[in-house]
Amino acid sequence: MGEIENIEPAHLRFQRIMALAALTAAAIFLPGCKGIPTQGERQSRADLKAVTQDYRPGDRKAALPTLDTNATLSALLTYAMLNQPRVEAAYYDYAAAVERVTTARSWPDPQFTFQMDIQNVVTSIMPGLMGSIPWPDKLRVGAEVASAESRGKYFAFQSVVLESAFEVKRTYYQLYFLAEKIRVNQETLQLLGELEKLARAQNEVGKVTLQDVLRAQIEQVRLRTEIANLEDSRSSLLAQFKAALGLGANDPMPPIPGRFESTSLDLTAEKLLETALAQNQRLKALEAEVRAAEASIILARKAARPDFSLGFMADVKMNPTLNRPLGTVSLPIWRDKIAAQIAEAQANKRSAQARLSDEQIALAVDVAERSFLYRQATRNLALLNDQLLPKARQSLEVARSAYLAGQTDFFNLTDTERTLLGFKLDKVEATAQREIVLAELSLIIQGMPPANPSNAAETSSMSRGKPVAPRKMNGGM
Repeated sequence: MGEIENIEPAHLRFQRIMALAALTAAAIFLPGCKGIPTQGERQSRADLKAVTQDYRPGDRKAALPTLDTNATLSALLTYAMLNQPRVEAAYYDYAAAVERVTTARSWPDPQFTFQMDIQNVVTSIMPGLMGSIPWPDKLRVGAEVASAESRGKYFAFQSVVLESAFEVKRTYYQLYFLAEKIRVNQETLQLLGELEKLARAQNEVGKVTLQDVLRAQIEQVRLRTEIANLEDSRSSLLAQFKAALGLGANDPMPPIPGRFESTSLDLTAEKLLETALAQNQRLKALEAEVRAAEASIILARKAARPDFSLGFMADVKMNPTLNRPLGTVSLPIWRDKIAAQIAEAQANKRSAQARLSDEQIALAVDVAERSFLYRQATRNLALLNDQLLPKARQSLEVARSAYLAGQTDFFNLTDTERTLLGFKLDKVEATAQREIVLAELSLIIQGMPPANPSNAAETSSMSRGKPVAPRKMNGGM
Protein backbone atom coordinates (compact mmCIF):
# COMPACT_ATOMS: atom_id res chain seq x y z
CA MET A 1 0.00 0.00 0.00
CA GLY A 2 2.92 2.38 0.80
CA GLU A 3 4.30 2.04 -2.73
CA ILE A 4 0.89 2.71 -4.20
CA GLU A 5 0.56 5.93 -2.12
CA ASN A 6 3.87 7.27 -3.55
CA ILE A 7 2.70 6.96 -7.13
CA GLU A 8 2.24 10.49 -8.58
CA PRO A 9 -1.26 11.21 -9.87
CA ALA A 10 -1.44 11.27 -13.65
CA HIS A 11 -2.79 14.82 -13.89
CA LEU A 12 0.11 16.21 -11.80
CA ARG A 13 2.65 14.36 -13.91
CA PHE A 14 1.02 15.84 -17.02
CA GLN A 15 1.25 19.37 -15.60
CA ARG A 16 4.93 18.97 -14.86
CA ILE A 17 5.66 17.59 -18.29
CA MET A 18 3.77 20.50 -19.85
CA ALA A 19 5.72 22.99 -17.73
CA LEU A 20 9.00 21.42 -18.82
CA ALA A 21 7.86 21.48 -22.45
CA ALA A 22 6.87 25.15 -22.16
CA LEU A 23 10.28 26.10 -20.78
CA THR A 24 12.04 24.11 -23.47
CA ALA A 25 9.88 25.69 -26.19
CA ALA A 26 10.63 29.17 -24.83
CA ALA A 27 14.35 28.45 -24.94
CA ILE A 28 14.07 27.27 -28.55
CA PHE A 29 11.79 29.94 -29.98
CA LEU A 30 12.95 33.03 -28.09
CA PRO A 31 16.03 33.33 -30.35
CA GLY A 32 13.60 33.99 -33.19
CA CYS A 33 12.63 37.31 -31.63
CA LYS A 34 13.77 40.63 -33.08
CA GLY A 35 14.85 43.73 -31.25
CA ILE A 36 13.82 47.31 -31.91
CA PRO A 37 16.23 49.13 -34.27
CA THR A 38 17.57 52.49 -33.14
CA GLN A 39 17.24 55.56 -35.32
CA GLY A 40 20.94 55.43 -36.14
CA GLU A 41 20.64 51.77 -37.13
CA ARG A 42 17.71 52.48 -39.44
CA GLN A 43 19.66 55.29 -41.10
CA SER A 44 22.76 53.11 -41.47
CA ARG A 45 20.78 50.31 -43.07
CA ALA A 46 19.00 52.74 -45.41
CA ASP A 47 22.38 54.11 -46.54
CA LEU A 48 23.77 50.61 -47.03
CA LYS A 49 20.71 49.58 -49.02
CA ALA A 50 21.12 52.57 -51.34
CA VAL A 51 24.79 51.76 -51.91
CA THR A 52 24.08 48.06 -52.40
CA GLN A 53 21.45 48.71 -55.08
CA ASP A 54 24.08 50.40 -57.24
CA TYR A 55 27.23 48.54 -56.23
CA ARG A 56 26.24 44.96 -55.38
CA PRO A 57 22.55 44.39 -56.27
CA GLY A 58 21.50 41.01 -54.88
CA ASP A 59 25.02 40.69 -53.40
CA ARG A 60 26.30 40.11 -56.94
CA LYS A 61 28.63 42.20 -59.06
CA ALA A 62 26.67 44.64 -61.19
CA ALA A 63 26.89 44.46 -64.97
CA LEU A 64 30.16 46.00 -66.12
CA PRO A 65 30.26 48.57 -68.94
CA THR A 66 31.73 47.46 -72.26
CA LEU A 67 35.36 48.41 -72.74
CA ASP A 68 36.18 49.36 -76.32
CA THR A 69 37.71 52.27 -78.20
CA ASN A 70 34.40 54.15 -77.92
CA ALA A 71 34.23 53.83 -74.12
CA THR A 72 33.74 57.15 -72.35
CA LEU A 73 35.70 58.27 -69.32
CA SER A 74 32.53 57.82 -67.26
CA ALA A 75 32.29 54.20 -68.40
CA LEU A 76 35.92 53.59 -67.40
CA LEU A 77 35.31 55.07 -63.94
CA THR A 78 32.18 52.94 -63.46
CA TYR A 79 34.04 49.81 -64.57
CA ALA A 80 36.85 50.46 -62.08
CA MET A 81 34.44 51.15 -59.21
CA LEU A 82 32.53 47.90 -59.81
CA ASN A 83 35.57 45.75 -60.57
CA GLN A 84 38.38 47.09 -58.34
CA PRO A 85 39.15 44.65 -55.45
CA ARG A 86 40.16 47.50 -53.13
CA VAL A 87 36.74 49.08 -53.57
CA GLU A 88 35.04 45.74 -52.95
CA ALA A 89 37.03 45.20 -49.74
CA ALA A 90 36.07 48.68 -48.49
CA TYR A 91 32.41 48.01 -49.33
CA TYR A 92 32.27 44.80 -47.30
CA ASP A 93 34.12 46.49 -44.42
CA TYR A 94 31.34 49.08 -44.47
CA ALA A 95 28.61 46.40 -44.68
CA ALA A 96 30.15 44.54 -41.71
CA ALA A 97 30.23 47.78 -39.68
CA VAL A 98 26.50 48.30 -40.32
CA GLU A 99 25.74 44.79 -39.04
CA ARG A 100 27.69 45.55 -35.86
CA VAL A 101 25.12 48.25 -35.03
CA THR A 102 22.46 45.53 -34.61
CA THR A 103 24.85 43.48 -32.49
CA ALA A 104 25.60 46.46 -30.26
CA ARG A 105 21.96 47.35 -29.51
CA SER A 106 20.74 43.75 -29.06
CA TRP A 107 20.00 42.29 -25.65
CA PRO A 108 22.14 39.40 -24.46
CA ASP A 109 20.72 35.99 -25.33
CA PRO A 110 18.56 34.40 -22.59
CA GLN A 111 19.92 31.22 -21.06
CA PHE A 112 18.12 27.96 -20.55
CA THR A 113 19.12 26.59 -17.16
CA PHE A 114 18.75 23.08 -15.84
CA GLN A 115 19.41 21.80 -12.34
CA MET A 116 18.96 18.40 -10.69
CA ASP A 117 19.31 17.28 -7.08
CA ILE A 118 20.42 13.68 -6.73
CA GLN A 119 20.48 11.59 -3.49
CA ASN A 120 20.68 8.00 -4.69
CA VAL A 121 17.69 8.93 -6.80
CA VAL A 122 16.70 12.13 -8.56
CA THR A 123 14.94 14.24 -5.98
CA SER A 124 14.38 17.42 -8.06
CA ILE A 125 14.40 18.52 -11.68
CA MET A 126 14.49 22.29 -12.21
CA PRO A 127 14.53 23.71 -15.74
CA GLY A 128 14.43 27.47 -16.07
CA LEU A 129 15.29 30.61 -18.00
CA MET A 130 17.82 33.32 -17.12
CA GLY A 131 18.25 36.68 -18.87
CA SER A 132 20.65 39.61 -18.45
CA ILE A 133 19.27 43.15 -18.29
CA PRO A 134 21.87 45.88 -18.93
CA TRP A 135 21.49 49.25 -17.24
CA PRO A 136 19.02 51.42 -19.19
CA ASP A 137 20.58 53.30 -22.14
CA LYS A 138 23.74 51.18 -22.25
CA LEU A 139 22.57 49.35 -25.35
CA ARG A 140 21.30 52.54 -26.98
CA VAL A 141 24.59 54.34 -26.44
CA GLY A 142 26.52 51.29 -27.63
CA ALA A 143 24.42 51.36 -30.81
CA GLU A 144 25.25 55.05 -31.25
CA VAL A 145 28.97 54.21 -31.07
CA ALA A 146 28.56 51.45 -33.66
CA SER A 147 26.43 53.71 -35.89
CA ALA A 148 29.07 56.43 -35.89
CA GLU A 149 31.76 53.85 -36.67
CA SER A 150 29.69 52.48 -39.56
CA ARG A 151 29.30 56.03 -40.87
CA GLY A 152 33.07 56.37 -40.84
CA LYS A 153 33.37 53.13 -42.82
CA TYR A 154 30.88 54.52 -45.35
CA PHE A 155 33.05 57.59 -45.95
CA ALA A 156 36.14 55.35 -46.08
CA PHE A 157 34.42 53.35 -48.81
CA GLN A 158 33.64 56.55 -50.71
CA SER A 159 37.27 57.64 -50.39
CA VAL A 160 38.50 54.35 -51.89
CA VAL A 161 36.03 54.80 -54.77
CA LEU A 162 37.47 58.27 -55.42
CA GLU A 163 41.05 57.01 -55.23
CA SER A 164 40.17 54.32 -57.75
CA ALA A 165 38.66 56.95 -60.04
CA PHE A 166 41.80 59.07 -59.77
CA GLU A 167 44.04 56.15 -60.76
CA VAL A 168 41.90 55.57 -63.85
CA LYS A 169 42.06 59.25 -64.77
CA ARG A 170 45.80 59.47 -64.13
CA THR A 171 46.72 56.54 -66.38
CA TYR A 172 44.07 57.56 -68.94
CA TYR A 173 45.63 61.01 -69.29
CA GLN A 174 49.18 59.66 -69.28
CA LEU A 175 48.42 57.23 -72.11
CA TYR A 176 46.74 59.94 -74.15
CA PHE A 177 49.57 62.42 -73.73
CA LEU A 178 52.17 59.74 -74.35
CA ALA A 179 50.48 59.19 -77.72
CA GLU A 180 50.58 62.96 -78.25
CA LYS A 181 54.32 63.06 -77.50
CA ILE A 182 54.95 60.25 -79.96
CA ARG A 183 52.87 62.06 -82.59
CA VAL A 184 54.79 65.32 -82.10
CA ASN A 185 58.13 63.51 -82.35
CA GLN A 186 57.04 61.67 -85.48
CA GLU A 187 55.97 64.95 -87.09
CA THR A 188 59.35 66.40 -86.21
CA LEU A 189 61.07 63.32 -87.61
CA GLN A 190 59.24 63.90 -90.88
CA LEU A 191 60.36 67.52 -90.79
CA LEU A 192 63.97 66.43 -90.26
CA GLY A 193 63.68 64.20 -93.31
CA GLU A 194 62.66 67.24 -95.33
CA LEU A 195 65.59 69.22 -93.89
CA GLU A 196 67.95 66.39 -94.85
CA LYS A 197 66.67 66.54 -98.43
CA LEU A 198 67.17 70.30 -98.35
CA ALA A 199 70.76 69.87 -97.10
CA ARG A 200 71.49 67.24 -99.81
CA ALA A 201 70.20 69.58 -102.49
CA GLN A 202 72.37 72.39 -101.18
CA ASN A 203 75.34 70.04 -100.98
CA GLU A 204 74.88 68.87 -104.57
CA VAL A 205 75.13 72.43 -105.87
CA GLY A 206 78.14 73.05 -103.67
CA LYS A 207 76.57 75.58 -101.35
CA VAL A 208 77.16 73.53 -98.19
CA THR A 209 79.32 70.63 -97.14
CA LEU A 210 78.29 67.06 -96.39
CA GLN A 211 78.42 67.99 -92.72
CA ASP A 212 74.92 69.47 -92.92
CA VAL A 213 73.54 66.16 -94.24
CA LEU A 214 75.27 64.28 -91.45
CA ARG A 215 73.84 66.66 -88.85
CA ALA A 216 70.32 66.05 -90.18
CA GLN A 217 70.89 62.29 -90.02
CA ILE A 218 72.21 62.55 -86.44
CA GLU A 219 69.10 64.47 -85.40
CA GLN A 220 66.90 61.82 -87.00
CA VAL A 221 68.71 58.97 -85.23
CA ARG A 222 68.38 60.78 -81.91
CA LEU A 223 64.69 61.38 -82.46
CA ARG A 224 64.03 57.77 -83.54
CA THR A 225 65.64 56.62 -80.29
CA GLU A 226 63.43 59.01 -78.31
CA ILE A 227 60.34 57.66 -80.09
CA ALA A 228 61.45 54.09 -79.35
CA ASN A 229 61.86 54.96 -75.66
CA LEU A 230 58.40 56.52 -75.57
CA GLU A 231 56.89 53.50 -77.31
CA ASP A 232 58.61 51.22 -74.82
CA SER A 233 57.18 53.17 -71.86
CA ARG A 234 53.68 52.49 -73.14
CA SER A 235 53.73 48.91 -71.78
CA SER A 236 54.27 50.17 -68.23
CA LEU A 237 51.40 52.65 -68.53
CA LEU A 238 49.13 50.00 -70.05
CA ALA A 239 49.85 47.74 -67.06
CA GLN A 240 48.95 50.60 -64.69
CA PHE A 241 45.78 51.33 -66.66
CA LYS A 242 44.82 47.66 -66.52
CA ALA A 243 45.42 47.54 -62.76
CA ALA A 244 43.41 50.74 -62.22
CA LEU A 245 40.44 49.00 -63.85
CA GLY A 246 40.79 46.07 -61.43
CA LEU A 247 41.88 43.61 -64.13
CA GLY A 248 44.21 40.76 -63.21
CA ALA A 249 47.37 39.52 -64.90
CA ASN A 250 45.46 36.86 -66.84
CA ASP A 251 42.80 39.28 -68.12
CA PRO A 252 43.21 40.65 -71.65
CA MET A 253 44.54 44.17 -72.08
CA PRO A 254 41.64 46.64 -72.35
CA PRO A 255 41.47 48.79 -75.49
CA ILE A 256 42.45 52.41 -75.15
CA PRO A 257 39.58 54.86 -75.80
CA GLY A 258 40.01 56.73 -79.05
CA ARG A 259 38.43 59.94 -77.80
CA PHE A 260 39.95 62.13 -75.09
CA GLU A 261 37.76 63.77 -72.42
CA SER A 262 38.89 66.58 -70.17
CA THR A 263 38.04 66.80 -66.48
CA SER A 264 35.47 69.45 -65.66
CA LEU A 265 35.62 71.49 -62.48
CA ASP A 266 33.02 74.23 -62.40
CA LEU A 267 34.32 76.06 -59.35
CA THR A 268 36.02 79.39 -58.85
CA ALA A 269 39.27 79.58 -56.92
CA GLU A 270 37.45 81.24 -54.01
CA LYS A 271 34.97 78.37 -53.75
CA LEU A 272 37.49 75.51 -53.93
CA LEU A 273 38.44 75.39 -50.25
CA GLU A 274 34.92 76.11 -49.04
CA THR A 275 33.53 73.28 -51.16
CA ALA A 276 36.32 70.91 -50.13
CA LEU A 277 35.67 71.53 -46.42
CA ALA A 278 31.96 70.82 -46.97
CA GLN A 279 32.25 67.74 -49.23
CA ASN A 280 35.55 66.01 -48.46
CA GLN A 281 34.83 62.37 -47.57
CA ARG A 282 37.99 62.07 -45.49
CA LEU A 283 36.88 64.97 -43.28
CA LYS A 284 33.46 63.41 -42.89
CA ALA A 285 35.04 60.12 -41.84
CA LEU A 286 37.09 61.92 -39.18
CA GLU A 287 33.99 63.78 -38.00
CA ALA A 288 32.28 60.39 -37.61
CA GLU A 289 35.26 59.25 -35.51
CA VAL A 290 34.76 62.25 -33.22
CA ARG A 291 31.05 61.40 -32.81
CA ALA A 292 31.91 57.76 -32.07
CA ALA A 293 34.43 58.89 -29.45
CA GLU A 294 31.85 61.18 -27.83
CA ALA A 295 29.37 58.30 -27.60
CA SER A 296 32.13 56.08 -26.18
CA ILE A 297 32.66 58.57 -23.34
CA ILE A 298 28.98 58.35 -22.42
CA LEU A 299 29.12 54.56 -22.60
CA ALA A 300 32.25 54.45 -20.42
CA ARG A 301 30.56 56.57 -17.76
CA LYS A 302 27.61 54.17 -17.70
CA ALA A 303 30.00 51.36 -16.79
CA ALA A 304 29.59 52.58 -13.19
CA ARG A 305 25.93 51.49 -13.31
CA PRO A 306 25.08 47.90 -12.39
CA ASP A 307 23.56 45.33 -14.73
CA PHE A 308 20.91 42.82 -13.72
CA SER A 309 20.03 39.21 -14.38
CA LEU A 310 16.57 37.78 -13.78
CA GLY A 311 15.46 34.18 -14.07
CA PHE A 312 12.89 31.64 -13.12
CA MET A 313 13.16 27.94 -12.33
CA ALA A 314 10.50 25.35 -11.53
CA ASP A 315 11.02 21.99 -9.81
CA VAL A 316 8.75 19.78 -11.92
CA LYS A 317 9.36 16.73 -9.69
CA MET A 318 7.93 18.18 -6.51
CA ASN A 319 4.25 18.13 -5.69
CA PRO A 320 3.14 20.85 -5.46
CA THR A 321 5.55 22.41 -8.00
CA LEU A 322 8.33 24.45 -6.43
CA ASN A 323 8.84 27.82 -8.16
CA ARG A 324 12.23 29.51 -7.75
CA PRO A 325 12.69 33.11 -9.02
CA LEU A 326 16.33 34.22 -9.40
CA GLY A 327 18.00 37.59 -9.57
CA THR A 328 21.58 38.93 -9.64
CA VAL A 329 23.05 42.44 -9.68
CA SER A 330 26.57 43.21 -10.90
CA LEU A 331 28.67 45.29 -8.53
CA PRO A 332 30.88 47.76 -10.46
CA ILE A 333 33.32 48.21 -7.58
CA TRP A 334 36.56 48.60 -9.58
CA ARG A 335 36.49 52.36 -9.84
CA ASP A 336 40.03 52.62 -11.22
CA LYS A 337 38.97 50.43 -14.15
CA ILE A 338 35.95 52.65 -14.81
CA ALA A 339 38.07 55.79 -14.54
CA ALA A 340 40.56 54.29 -17.00
CA GLN A 341 37.75 53.50 -19.46
CA ILE A 342 36.48 57.07 -19.26
CA ALA A 343 39.99 58.50 -19.63
CA GLU A 344 40.66 56.25 -22.63
CA ALA A 345 37.44 57.38 -24.32
CA GLN A 346 38.28 61.04 -23.66
CA ALA A 347 41.80 60.57 -25.06
CA ASN A 348 40.36 58.91 -28.16
CA LYS A 349 38.05 61.88 -28.66
CA ARG A 350 40.90 64.39 -28.35
CA SER A 351 42.99 62.32 -30.75
CA ALA A 352 40.13 62.24 -33.30
CA GLN A 353 39.62 66.00 -32.95
CA ALA A 354 43.34 66.62 -33.48
CA ARG A 355 43.37 64.40 -36.60
CA LEU A 356 40.35 66.30 -37.92
CA SER A 357 42.07 69.66 -37.36
CA ASP A 358 45.26 68.37 -38.99
CA GLU A 359 43.31 67.13 -42.01
CA GLN A 360 41.57 70.49 -42.38
CA ILE A 361 44.95 72.27 -42.34
CA ALA A 362 46.44 69.82 -44.85
CA LEU A 363 43.38 70.19 -47.04
CA ALA A 364 43.84 73.96 -47.22
CA VAL A 365 47.49 73.48 -48.21
CA ASP A 366 46.62 70.88 -50.87
CA VAL A 367 43.94 73.11 -52.39
CA ALA A 368 46.35 76.07 -52.48
CA GLU A 369 49.13 74.01 -54.09
CA ARG A 370 46.91 72.40 -56.73
CA SER A 371 45.21 75.73 -57.47
CA PHE A 372 48.62 77.30 -58.14
CA LEU A 373 49.66 74.41 -60.41
CA TYR A 374 46.40 74.69 -62.31
CA ARG A 375 46.78 78.44 -62.83
CA GLN A 376 50.43 77.97 -63.82
CA ALA A 377 49.60 75.28 -66.37
CA THR A 378 46.79 77.43 -67.78
CA ARG A 379 49.13 80.43 -68.17
CA ASN A 380 51.80 78.25 -69.79
CA LEU A 381 49.29 76.86 -72.27
CA ALA A 382 48.11 80.35 -73.17
CA LEU A 383 51.72 81.49 -73.64
CA LEU A 384 52.55 78.52 -75.84
CA ASN A 385 49.41 78.67 -77.96
CA ASP A 386 49.22 82.42 -78.40
CA GLN A 387 52.87 83.43 -78.68
CA LEU A 388 55.67 80.87 -78.52
CA LEU A 389 54.41 78.22 -80.93
CA PRO A 390 53.32 80.69 -83.68
CA LYS A 391 56.63 82.53 -83.41
CA ALA A 392 58.62 79.28 -83.40
CA ARG A 393 56.87 78.12 -86.59
CA GLN A 394 57.52 81.51 -88.18
CA SER A 395 61.14 81.35 -87.03
CA LEU A 396 61.58 77.93 -88.69
CA GLU A 397 60.22 79.21 -91.99
CA VAL A 398 62.52 82.23 -91.83
CA ALA A 399 65.50 79.99 -91.00
CA ARG A 400 64.65 77.66 -93.90
CA SER A 401 64.52 80.57 -96.34
CA ALA A 402 67.75 82.01 -94.95
CA TYR A 403 69.47 78.63 -95.28
CA LEU A 404 68.44 78.34 -98.94
CA ALA A 405 69.75 81.83 -99.50
CA GLY A 406 73.03 81.01 -97.77
CA GLN A 407 72.40 83.57 -95.04
CA THR A 408 72.52 81.08 -92.13
CA ASP A 409 74.10 77.71 -91.46
CA PHE A 410 72.44 74.35 -90.96
CA PHE A 411 73.24 74.38 -87.24
CA ASN A 412 70.94 77.39 -86.74
CA LEU A 413 68.27 75.73 -88.87
CA THR A 414 68.26 72.53 -86.76
CA ASP A 415 68.42 74.57 -83.56
CA THR A 416 65.25 76.36 -84.64
CA GLU A 417 63.67 72.98 -85.39
CA ARG A 418 64.60 71.76 -81.89
CA THR A 419 63.08 74.92 -80.41
CA LEU A 420 59.79 74.22 -82.16
CA LEU A 421 59.88 70.59 -81.02
CA GLY A 422 60.55 71.67 -77.45
CA PHE A 423 57.59 74.04 -77.43
CA LYS A 424 55.32 71.35 -78.87
CA LEU A 425 56.40 68.93 -76.13
CA ASP A 426 55.98 71.67 -73.53
CA LYS A 427 52.41 72.10 -74.71
CA VAL A 428 51.74 68.38 -74.33
CA GLU A 429 53.26 68.37 -70.84
CA ALA A 430 51.42 71.51 -69.76
CA THR A 431 48.13 70.06 -70.97
CA ALA A 432 48.89 66.79 -69.15
CA GLN A 433 49.73 68.64 -65.95
CA ARG A 434 46.56 70.70 -66.20
CA GLU A 435 44.38 67.61 -66.58
CA ILE A 436 46.08 65.73 -63.74
CA VAL A 437 45.81 68.77 -61.44
CA LEU A 438 42.12 69.08 -62.31
CA ALA A 439 41.65 65.41 -61.42
CA GLU A 440 43.55 65.96 -58.18
CA LEU A 441 41.45 68.97 -57.27
CA SER A 442 38.31 66.97 -57.96
CA LEU A 443 39.64 64.21 -55.70
CA ILE A 444 40.64 66.64 -52.94
CA ILE A 445 37.24 68.33 -52.98
CA GLN A 446 35.35 65.05 -52.75
CA GLY A 447 37.71 62.66 -51.06
CA MET A 448 41.35 62.93 -50.12
CA PRO A 449 44.68 64.02 -51.63
CA PRO A 450 46.43 61.47 -53.87
CA ALA A 451 49.56 59.76 -52.59
CA ASN A 452 51.75 61.00 -55.47
CA PRO A 453 50.70 64.53 -56.40
CA SER A 454 51.02 65.59 -60.03
CA ASN A 455 52.93 62.44 -60.92
CA ALA A 456 51.70 62.55 -64.49
CA ALA A 457 53.98 65.46 -65.25
CA GLU A 458 56.81 64.94 -62.79
CA THR A 459 59.40 64.93 -65.54
CA SER A 460 58.09 68.14 -67.06
CA SER A 461 59.87 71.37 -66.35
CA MET A 462 56.49 72.92 -65.70
CA SER A 463 55.52 70.26 -63.16
CA ARG A 464 58.62 71.24 -61.18
CA GLY A 465 57.34 74.80 -60.92
CA LYS A 466 59.51 76.21 -63.74
CA PRO A 467 57.76 78.51 -66.17
CA VAL A 468 58.14 78.14 -69.93
CA ALA A 469 61.25 80.03 -70.90
CA PRO A 470 61.50 81.44 -74.43
CA ARG A 471 63.87 79.22 -76.38
CA LYS A 472 66.59 80.59 -78.63
CA MET A 473 65.12 81.52 -82.00
CA ASN A 474 67.17 82.10 -85.12
CA GLY A 475 66.57 83.00 -88.69
CA GLY A 476 65.82 86.66 -88.32
CA MET A 477 63.88 86.54 -85.04
